[in-house]
Amino acid sequence: MIITLSLVMIVKNEEKTLRRCLNSVQSLVDEIIIVDTGSTDDTIQIASEFTTEIFEYPWNQDFAAARNYALDQSASDWNLVLDADEFISNDCSAAIREFIQSGPAIGRVKVKNQFESQDGINTETSYISRIFPKQCRYIGKIHEQIQSDLSRVIIDVEISHDGYLNQIKSTRNIPILLECIKEHQQDAYFHYQIAKEYRGLQEHNHAVAHLRLAYQFIDRRKTFAPQIVINYLYATIAAGTLEEGISVIEDNYEYLEESADFFFVAALFMLELILSNPDEYSSNLALIEQFYKRALSIGEVEVEGKVQGTGSYAAHHNLGVYYEVIGQHDLAMQQYSSAAEYNYGPSLKRLESLREK
Repeated sequence: MIITLSLVMIVKNEEKTLRRCLNSVQSLVDEIIIVDTGSTDDTIQIASEFTTEIFEYPWNQDFAAARNYALDQSASDWNLVLDADEFISNDCSAAIREFIQSGPAIGRVKVKNQFESQDGINTETSYISRIFPKQCRYIGKIHEQIQSDLSRVIIDVEISHDGYLNQIKSTRNIPILLECIKEHQQDAYFHYQIAKEYRGLQEHNHAVAHLRLAYQFIDRRKTFAPQIVINYLYATIAAGTLEEGISVIEDNYEYLEESADFFFVAALFMLELILSNPDEYSSNLALIEQFYKRALSIGEVEVEGKVQGTGSYAAHHNLGVYYEVIGQHDLAMQQYSSAAEYNYGPSLKRLESLREK
């Protein structure tokens, strides 16, 4: 029996990225379903290059409703959901076919999210349910979830996503999230998600305010709970509210003892804290080295929310900077050299500069 798979998408004004997305997936699916929610650019024209199954749906501030309407148009046994600012970035045809032939389950894929930080563009890994049987539907106005008792299975599908670099989408998402927070004021997840949107807009005071609430209502059994802690620390650095971060590190040292991201941001935080008040905090200088070394000892472990480099090249580089500042140039060169093995640009430049001296 032939088992069929549809790509199902909702779109709006996606002319810049839609063709990239559809090119990456068209050979993997049997049908492409596009539901437009009010485009005024060339989105529909681009979609028509790949499929005739194009529908219109009036946008009503409810992502689950729009996605479920799109799923209703699919005639396949299974559905794959992507957004236009995503694209499949690995060879996964065999993995997908093996999964959908193995019986009903929810397929979780690796999504590599790009976001802007003080060091440039970083990549964060998350695992999201994207391939599922035809009867499954979504719930939730935003950051919607598949409602199903089927088991979740991680499959070897990799999706690259650069939508967090798009400020237009952040301004679209924030009003919806604010409505959700009105209805669920103590829901840590919504506070965490809106903080990410504010981070994308560089509105750090708003981000830290919502992460403060997310941390207050945190349930450490949730898979996103470590990211609340880690993002809270980043937000205190960006917003300059460093005092509140001290207890966050102290209270989560054991909880996140196997998180390279936690120790990486703890080292960044400690440097900023010392610089903000050397007389009071300079006694903590050695913690910077300790935290970076701990991040490196954990390494690049694939976990939810992992930022690439925090257990390898970025930690080596920052530790090199630390050694250089305190005058241990041989140790600095060692760390820069270790980061350079990953072809990490800042370390390559620093090595070249030091060798010229």
